Amino acid sequence: MALFDLPLEQLRTYRPERDEPADFADFWTRTLEEARAFDLAPEFTRYDLPFASVDVYDVSFAGWGGHRISGWFITPRDAEGPLPCVMHYIGYSGGRGFPHDHLMWPAAGYAVFVMETRGHGGASVGHPGATGDPHGATHPHAPGMMTKGILDPEEYYYRRVFTDAVRAVEVAATHPAVDAHRIIVSGGSQGGGIAQATAAMCPSVAGALIDVPFLTHFRRAVEITDCDPYQEIVRFLASRRGDEEQVFRTLAYFDGLHFAARGQVPALYSVALMDDVCPPSTVFAAYNHWQGPKEITVWPWNRHEGGQGFQREEQLRYVHKLLSDA
Repeated sequence: MALFDLPLEQLRTYRPERDEPADFADFWTRTLEEARAFDLAPEFTRYDLPFASVDVYDVSFAGWGGHRISGWFITPRDAEGPLPCVMHYIGYSGGRGFPHDHLMWPAAGYAVFVMETRGHGGASVGHPGATGDPHGATHPHAPGMMTKGILDPEEYYYRRVFTDAVRAVEVAATHPAVDAHRIIVSGGSQGGGIAQATAAMCPSVAGALIDVPFLTHFRRAVEITDCDPYQEIVRFLASRRGDEEQVFRTLAYFDGLHFAARGQVPALYSVALMDDVCPPSTVFAAYNHWQGPKEITVWPWNRHEGGQGFQREEQLRYVHKLLSDA
């Protein structure tokens, strides 16, 4: 994939107008209030693995609608707490995988809380999942999750996912091993989009690590990329020709642009200039709307993989400095 989006000098100033629903804030306030009617009911079950330096827990808690959401909670063994905790949200189609997939932050002295994305992980060979989505849409949708419930904001799939993510932060904040004032939200692609929304709805978190975020600037994304998962929306509209207005009305309640405009916490973004899955203009659109202190790492020659291990090192240094200066 060659460079296909705006030149970098234009990307750095690309700040499109937002078409935010008038009741956007009320919609999310009400959604979270409804979710909090259910007790979090967290369960941390010791997971038996012969690790010498970390403790692993199989987690479940009540997310949207009281549905049980799975995850991993991993802490450095014998560390003096309470500890900073990094929340990790997962990319599209992936499940929570295995505990050994998530040892970087415990190696650095932090707890890590890995939240599973409901309904994902069933087709990911390397990262299996354990959490279903028991709430079904009432109308047809294209294969995948992008159009599940897309004709009604109340029913849209990511209403449940974003709510689960906020609830996961609340679970982590109540754990005795976690310093509730030093929670960082993180993720790449879909996970980056979830982290972006969660940081906006949980202003008490200490920071956000937002890699090549998905679920952002929907209209532009579907117009300039031929790649899934955004193409799920295109395929849906190709067969539902009269539903365009309603589809984009629904998506407006979940667009990362509107969450970014509410983001107040320190954030480290990353973008890849050859990314044809989450086009760079969609990432910069959110980054340029972000209200809090922010930095962005640009990977000029990479596609959706972004910085990979190089970006992980950037994140380690960023979080260490952020928490040391706090």
